[in-house]
Order: sequence, then structure tokens, then C-alpha cells
Amino acid sequence: MFAARSTDPSRRSLAAAAFAGPAAVLGLITLGAVALLLIWDLFPRRFPPKAHDTLSALPLALIALAWLAHRLKQRPTRTELGRTLVLSAAFLFWAANQFWPDLPQATLLNDLAVALFVIDVWLTMAESQTDKSAVAMKSRT
Repeated sequence: MFAARSTDPSRRSLAAAAFAGPAAVLGLITLGAVALLLIWDLFPRRFPPKAHDTLSALPLALIALAWLAHRLKQRPTRTELGRTLVLSAAFLFWAANQFWPDLPQATLLNDLAVALFVIDVWLTMAESQTDKSAVAMKSRT
């Protein structure tokens, strides 16, 4: 029913390597920031006024940086780097919108985040369709 855990030492070292470095540290800090945000949801009166603005923006900005660091470590192609930048920028615009909700440009920041998230998902769908077409063409030959 369940797959047995691998005892292959090379697999363990690959997993350990994947969680090493700045991206992993940023990822763990991000999870801590998410925990704080959820604690705010349970006990908002225990936090200073306007704390939610920072607590909601912080994990978004951190995950943008963690994702960028993670992908740079993988030495992406130009296309992959472009996609990484699109997604990271989307998270950063969303973070800015959360951090400065009263800014006159807050709606623009939010709209930019939405546009970049939509573009990223659309590119993923297009890439998936291209991959399926390539497999179908290969099987016909």
C-alpha cells in the first residue's frame, strides 16, 4: 500500500542537499512567518495595531526570495529564469499590497500581482500542452 522508504544513501544526500542553503533557511523563516500570521488570526488583540499588514506581507516577500534563491541554485535556463522572476514578482507585488493597503497605488500593486499569477499559470498550462503535443508527435513517428 505504501512505498517503502529508500535506504539508498545517495537519495538521502540528495534530499539533504535540496534542503541546504539560503533557500531552505528562507523557506523555514517563511513558515515561521506564516505561523505568526495564523496566531494573529487566533489572537489579534495580542498584537500591535496594524501588525497584520506586516504579518501578511512578510511570508509573501520571503517566499518570493526563497523561490528565487532555490531556482538560481538549480542554474535555470533563460526561460525558466524568466518564469521564476514572474512568479517572484507576483509574490512581491502581493506583499507590497498587503504591507501598504492604504497607498493610492495599492490597487495597482494588487492588479499587477493578479496579472503575474495568471500569466504564470497560463504559461504552465501552455507548456504542459506543448509537452503533450510533442509526446503525441513522437509516438506517431
